[in-house]
Amino acid sequence: MAPKYQLPGDRRRKSGIIRWLFVLALVVVAAMFWWRHEHPVSPTRVVAPPPAKTLARQRNEVIEAGGSFPRAARGMFEAQIALARRGISPGPIDAAAGTQTRKAISIFQGRESLPPTGVLDVETSARLTLDSTVLTTYVVTTNDLARLQPLGRTWLAKSQQSALDYETEIELVAEKSHAHPGLIRQLNPTVNWTNPAAGTVVTIPDVNYPAPTNKAAFAVIHLGDKFLEAFDTESNLLVHFPCSIAARVEKRPVGELHVAVIAPNPNYTFDPELFPESPEARQLNQKLMLPPGPNNPVGVAWIGLDKPGYGIHGTPNPEQVGRTESHGCFRLANWDAEYLSHLVWVGMPVFVEP
Repeated sequence: MAPKYQLPGDRRRKSGIIRWLFVLALVVVAAMFWWRHEHPVSPTRVVAPPPAKTLARQRNEVIEAGGSFPRAARGMFEAQIALARRGISPGPIDAAAGTQTRKAISIFQGRESLPPTGVLDVETSARLTLDSTVLTTYVVTTNDLARLQPLGRTWLAKSQQSALDYETEIELVAEKSHAHPGLIRQLNPTVNWTNPAAGTVVTIPDVNYPAPTNKAAFAVIHLGDKFLEAFDTESNLLVHFPCSIAARVEKRPVGELHVAVIAPNPNYTFDPELFPESPEARQLNQKLMLPPGPNNPVGVAWIGLDKPGYGIHGTPNPEQVGRTESHGCFRLANWDAEYLSHLVWVGMPVFVEP
């Protein structure tokens, strides 16, 4: 039978154990917060589109309400399109409330003098008005199919191609509509994307940035939040784009830079010395010239800066922009890089902030 009372030493030991368990619990909680901060939700979870039934229901609602414009955006899918039409990119359209979409919402809220919560509340939806339907159609053409080609898996193979063009029709359609390929599949569940025929009609988001009327006055790159913005002479926001930055802190220049060159649809010079992590690069003893195309390492536009080796450019993987890191340059989705190339000018200031 256990004793009714504990000796002082036993009480001290029990008290000590309780204190240590409490400290351990605090350490575990702190570690969990640190882990969530340093290891955010994986890209696939962030950008994964909602179930097909959800999008189908949204599509039917939009079609049924096709004549009732202008009106407030309804749901995340429409909100993303309303934001993009204002030059505030939520990343590839995917109908999901991911980190880039929340940031885009908060930027819009700030511009509208609303609390920048990043939440699509009633007031924000009311301000995000739509002037036309959010869906349109695209017809697969023979020119589309003729330009498709497999992408070389080595740097040498890529340098020997005639162009670094799209590999698949769904890749082409997704980029034309600023969309995630997964969303395009869900909007078109009956389309044979493996071997689409010319004349195939597909449903896509109807997204167009505002037609540029003037050049930007300056741009700002926010390293911490991984986005780029351009402003006019009155400091009004023109565009907001997600942006990838250098993986290594010492490769992230902070301060004032300037646009030095603007090159649409550029070639890319592969310098093996800049890719020491690549086994192939370590074996190459020469630079390679890679042809232009959307799957070129710098995408469809290069905006060179006055710091040697640095620039703002597109990427073959728009779904990864802002989620993966670069060797030093600032990566945008191809459609964002191309649009930005029409706003910038040689000598324009680009401020890089921590």
